[in-house]
Formats: sequence, C-alpha cells, structure tokens
Amino acid sequence: MAKFVFVTGGVLSSVGKGILTSSIGKMLQTRSLRVTVVKIDPYVNVDAGTMNPYMHGEVYVTDDGGETDLDLGWYERFLDLNLKTENNFTTGTVYKTVIEKERRGDFLGRCVQIVPHVTNEIKHRIRTVAKNSGADVVLTEVGGTVGDIEGLPFLEAIRQMRLEEGYENTMYVHVALVPVLDVTKEMKTKPLQHSVNELRRIGIQPDIIVARSPEMIDSESRRKIALFGTIPEDAVFCSYNVESIYQVPLILDEQGMGDFVCKRFGFTECKKDFKDWKRFVDALLKPEHEVKIALVGKYAGLADSYVSMSEALRHGGAAARARVCINYLEAEKLEQNPEAIEVLKGFDGIFVPYGFGPRGTEGKIMAIRFARENDIPFLGICYGFQLAIIEYARHVCGLKEANSTEINTYTPNPVIDLMPEQRGIEVKGATMRLGAHKVIIKPETMASKLYAVDEMCERHRHRFEVNLDYFEELEKEGLVFSGKSADGRRMELLELPACFFFFASQFHGEFKSRPGRPDPEYYGFIKACLDKKLGKPKPEF
Repeated sequence: MAKFVFVTGGVLSSVGKGILTSSIGKMLQTRSLRVTVVKIDPYVNVDAGTMNPYMHGEVYVTDDGGETDLDLGWYERFLDLNLKTENNFTTGTVYKTVIEKERRGDFLGRCVQIVPHVTNEIKHRIRTVAKNSGADVVLTEVGGTVGDIEGLPFLEAIRQMRLEEGYENTMYVHVALVPVLDVTKEMKTKPLQHSVNELRRIGIQPDIIVARSPEMIDSESRRKIALFGTIPEDAVFCSYNVESIYQVPLILDEQGMGDFVCKRFGFTECKKDFKDWKRFVDALLKPEHEVKIALVGKYAGLADSYVSMSEALRHGGAAARARVCINYLEAEKLEQNPEAIEVLKGFDGIFVPYGFGPRGTEGKIMAIRFARENDIPFLGICYGFQLAIIEYARHVCGLKEANSTEINTYTPNPVIDLMPEQRGIEVKGATMRLGAHKVIIKPETMASKLYAVDEMCERHRHRFEVNLDYFEELEKEGLVFSGKSADGRRMELLELPACFFFFASQFHGEFKSRPGRPDPEYYGFIKACLDKKLGKPKPEF
C-alpha cells in the first residue's frame, strides 16, 4: 500500500516547494524506496503549453508529450525518473473532466459540486499515479500558496485523503518563509505561524514544518515554530540558502528529515547511500576551471524560462570539472544596438535556446553568425537550430531573404516551414509535435561520437521544421545534417565540421540531462568551450 506525502507552501510563491519535494524523494530513494511525484497546479489552464514563459517559467515536456510545469523537471533530475502527463494536473484538467462526466450524465441527475465531485476527481488522479507507478511513496506538491482561493479544492482533497488512507499512510509537509530582517538581523517566524494557522483553519495539521530561510534557523526560532505549529521540535527542519540546490537533500538529511519520514511511515532498516549524489555535488562545487556562456534569448529577463537548459549546462560543467557561468542576454538589445555584438567576444561559448515568433530572432541570428565567423563554440536548441539554418542560408548559401514562415509568411526562401500535418490546425493547446521521437544518427559525424549510438529517442516541442527543398543546397555548402527522424523526413541535428564546435538540435536534450549523466550535446558544448579556452585541439569526444 502506497504512502502519501503532501507538500504545501506558505507566505509567498516560489518558496521552494519543488526543490523540497524533490529532496524528500531523494532522501527516500537513497534508502532504496521507490518514489513518484505528482504536481498539482491551481491555474485554470488545462496545461502549461499555452503560457508565455514569463508567466510561469519554462514548459517541461515529458516522454509521452505532456506539456507540464517546470517542477516536473526538478523531479526528473533529482530522482532520475521519466514521468508522464498524469504526474501533473491542473484546475483546468480537473474541471474539464468533471464537466465532461456531467454532460454524459455520469452523475445520474445529481447536483455537481466542488465537494464531493471535484475533490473526488483530484483524489482519483493522485491514486491513479500511485497505482500505475507501483511506488512505495507518492509525493504530491500542491502548487500556489496556502490561502489562495484557487487552491482550496486541492487542500480539501488532501485533507480527505488522511481520513480515507489513514494517519499511518499520509503525511503533511508545510514549507514557509522565515525572513531575516536586514536592520536587526532577527529571524521572524510570525509569517510562518500565520501560514500554519491558515492551513489548520482548512483542516490540515502539518506533521513536518520546513522553514525556508537565508540561513539555518536558531534554537529559539525552532522552539517557536514547534510550539505554535503544534508539532515536536524534531519535526522542524530548515531549508537554508546553499551554493547549489543539489545540496538541499544533503542538508535536510543531516538534520534528520530522511530518518524522521521513514520512522513516521514505519519503514525499518532503511540504510541510506548518498555516495553517487555526493560525488556529483562535489564535482559541481569544486571545479578546476570556469567557462562563461552567453545565453542569447527572448525571455532572458526570467532565468526560470530556461531552467532545464541552464541545469543541463551545469551538468555538463560538472562532468568537465568546470564551473559554468551563464549570462542571460536579451536578443532584442542586439537588434537595437548592433555594436553590442562585440560583447560576445568575452564569452567562451554562445548558446541560443528555444523560442516562438519573430521577436528577438534577428538578434539571435546575429549571435549565431558571430559565433560561426569567430569560431566561438556554439550550441542551438529547437528555435536555435532553425535560426542557425536561416543564418547559414543567408550568409553562406547566398539566400539573403531566407527565413522561417513563422517569422515571415511571405519569405521567398522558406528554409524553415510549417510541418504539413500542422496546416489547418487552429487549436493551440497540445497540438505541436510533442514528446519522444526516434532520431537516427549519421555515421562518422560528431553526433555519432557524442551520442555513441545509432539511434535514440529525444523529446520535441515544435511546429516548424527544415524545408527539404533546401536540403541539398545547404549540405552542398558544408552544413551537415547528422541526425534525422526515423522516416528521414525531418532534420534533427546539424553540425559544421569546419568549426571548432558548431552543433544544434531540433529536439530538447536538456529534458533528459541528469546529475552525473549529462546530455551529450550539452556536455560536448561545455567540453569544447573549455578545450578552446585552454588552447587544446578540437575535441574528438
């Protein structure tokens, strides 16, 4: 029978629920327990796919094509899991399902209400994940902040689960901010106390309270939190600021949280083994070198827009024993001030990520051209892959007006065009080419050396692709398409053998990158940046 851990957050959003949930899972995993994770998002969108990254950070894509919350990325990275669409659901999906049932007449004429019909659907979804995964422990993170109106049905559902599953099979973990005042340097537990009171008003008494604070809480703060939270002091823990988020499972486990959870659930003889995790953290925190990467994007104002990419770069850095310093540069600023392109000379590598629409594309193309002409290591992902083809078509193949029909519908040279099956689609949600698709690697290419396989499955999220009418012209001028779809219709990888490292993919390798097992294209990029900086020969991988 699965155990259920429910994680809630208080005082403000982005308090660290996702990292805490992942860390609890990691502590249990190191004790040989099977875990899975559910993320509940209270927004009314059916999924994250139609949201601008500035609204909610990046859209994380699962193998089965789910467009999910970015927290699933943290779960997958920390726990080395391949989660599914069912591991993330929203107010939108829940209400959509309940309304569809009502329209079919499933409720037999009853008045459909939040309780029990909506809460029953929420509980059903959590239990379905438990059943399908076969996990010992199911961690469920309730998004938003306690006190938000939209989160109330989810909190009511998890309140009911204690009654139905039993105290011994359920646990409530609440994390809330404990600020330190700048002037007096005092730790203030009052915001956390109010947050716990709001949770109890709903009918949930936390079993564990985690103080999110800039520094480790003192004994007096711990005593206050325990007293006003109505829990023993050994159930109070602190997630304080650390150099790397991958240290969080270690600092919480050192405080006894892993043992506390296991004891509370009756798991006996759970010997922990953090050896591999500590090895990765050590490589991350004790680098021998440093590389500076310019990430040229259109959502550079919010680092969470590129969180999986940033982490994949850091995974590659740890494998190369190099600290990766990422500067997020706004592509539009390069368009407004072309002379600013010279700033890229100060970087060891240039990275162009995903994106949609025309805004900032010319600035990205400028950065790609600068990387190619100055032989600075370059990596492009998704839109970065497409824009690299546009840049090459314009400045090497002589197709001066080459473009994507996503940017200019009437371009005379549409080297990037809408996929045929996308034509006529009007519904935006979940209609892109999504999820894992097979990629065939061309022998005797850099890609074949990087990946060391003939074929693989990689995650995608795009509507546009390389126009095969221009394939021969591009390859004739030296561009190598080193990866294709299984049917050969779609170009998946490109490289320029003449450059030190110039590589791009239509797919999103970052979604499969893991601590201690970096994605090959990201590792190859960082390794090339480091080798060039150190004056070493072109890497052979």
